[in-house]
Amino acid sequence: MIVIALFGPTGVGKTAMAIALADRLRARGEDPLAISADALQVYRGLETLTGAADAAQRARLEHRLLSFVPVDETFSAGEFAARAHDEIDAALAAGRRPIVVGGTGLYLQAALTDLDLRPPADPVVRARVAARLRERGPEALHAELEAKAPGAAAGIDPRDRVRVARALELIEMGAEPAPAGAESRLWTARLRHPTLLCGLTMPRATLYARIDERIDAMVAAGAAAEVRRADAAGASATARAALGFDELLRGDVDAMKRRTRSYAKRQLAWMRRMPAVHEIDLSRDDPPAAARIDRILVGRPGKAREVDRRGSP
Repeated sequence: MIVIALFGPTGVGKTAMAIALADRLRARGEDPLAISADALQVYRGLETLTGAADAAQRARLEHRLLSFVPVDETFSAGEFAARAHDEIDAALAAGRRPIVVGGTGLYLQAALTDLDLRPPADPVVRARVAARLRERGPEALHAELEAKAPGAAAGIDPRDRVRVARALELIEMGAEPAPAGAESRLWTARLRHPTLLCGLTMPRATLYARIDERIDAMVAAGAAAEVRRADAAGASATARAALGFDELLRGDVDAMKRRTRSYAKRQLAWMRRMPAVHEIDLSRDDPPAAARIDRILVGRPGKAREVDRRGSP
């Protein structure tokens, strides 16, 4: 059975698409389940901020790997990979269709491949870098990284605390951080199972408007209070990397919107560099996107990895 991977920029509508596709699969007798591949939706207590599937959505489609890590614990792609592999393998063994729903490139890769990971950080080095991060902030440490490894710095947002810190940890341990663009190497040729890769897109102006509306809805639903509770509980560095965490602590919703739009732009660029992806334009509705994905799955199962950037089968 072929695994389905749905991924795309934040706010594009991945959860809704997974549910719509699952409805079509069940109509012909399949038993699908969703497996989240998102670095922040793993955290319990950040569901509103991270846009994790809510109770109503989970009632329509079973979701795995959501909200299982305490907010004060760090969590890595390596730890996630082991759990994701177990979930996907168990689903296939039970005759169920896994729908991997990914918003984080590294976690999508971790779920679908045998990830080639860099060495874990030495605790002493990690503590030293973390102290500098608290004292000076991510932008200052990014400037330090740029001086030491400009190739790696070019692919990291200066405000990305986790990736800036990780790159500096590797340097201090004598290892080379990955250069810009390394995440888009031809990892799709090393998939663990035959996989239909579907990249969800829409015109940028439409996406940005959706992001702004989504953030307004998150704030109205209590995202700021959620962040304050997580902060008071001692949220880990990896949990604090959630889009909007720092901004909502400061009460700066406009900054959260700008950062999220910038992140979505990078996600789109990353996705479009990937080979073997069927781009599904969600602004088209004739036929509906779920029907287009289903037609690719049913009509050309043996060619699930071929490139199709037209958004249709």
